[in-house]
Amino acid sequence: MEPERHETNAEKMDRNWGELLQELRVTQTGVQILSGFLLTLPFQNRFTTLDQGQRTLYLVTAVLSVAAAGLLVAPVSAHRLLFRRGQKAALVDEGSTLAKAGLTALALTVIAVLGLVFSMVLDMTAAIVASACAFVFFLVFWVLVPLAMRRRKR
Repeated sequence: MEPERHETNAEKMDRNWGELLQELRVTQTGVQILSGFLLTLPFQNRFTTLDQGQRTLYLVTAVLSVAAAGLLVAPVSAHRLLFRRGQKAALVDEGSTLAKAGLTALALTVIAVLGLVFSMVLDMTAAIVASACAFVFFLVFWVLVPLAMRRRKR
C-alpha cells in the first residue's frame, strides 16, 4: 500500500498537473513527427499508385493523427486560458480526459498507419490482419494490463 501523502488539495492538484504534463511530453513529440510525416506523403511520387481504398485509409490516418496531436496539446491550451483563475482541479480532470482521448486517437493512428503500410507492401488482407494484431496489442498493454494492476491494488 502506498504511504499517505501529507499535502494540501492545492499541492495535490499541482502534483497531478505536473504528472499529466510529463505524460503528455512523452507522447507529443512522437505524435507531431508522425503527423508531419503523414502530411508529406501526398507529395511523394509513389502516392499516385495508391488505390481508392488506400487513399481513404490514408485520409483516415491523417485525420486521426491530427486529432491525436490536437487532443494531446489541448490541456496546455486550456491551461493558458485558465491560468490564474483558480480552476486547477477542473483543469486536471479535463486534461486527463483529453489525454485519454488523445492516447486513443494515437493508438488508432498507429493501427491505421500499420494497415496502410501492409496494404502497400503486401495486400489488404495482410493490412487487416496486421491492424487487428496492433489493435489487440494496444488493448492489452494500454487498457487491460493497467486495469488489472488497478484491480490488484484494491
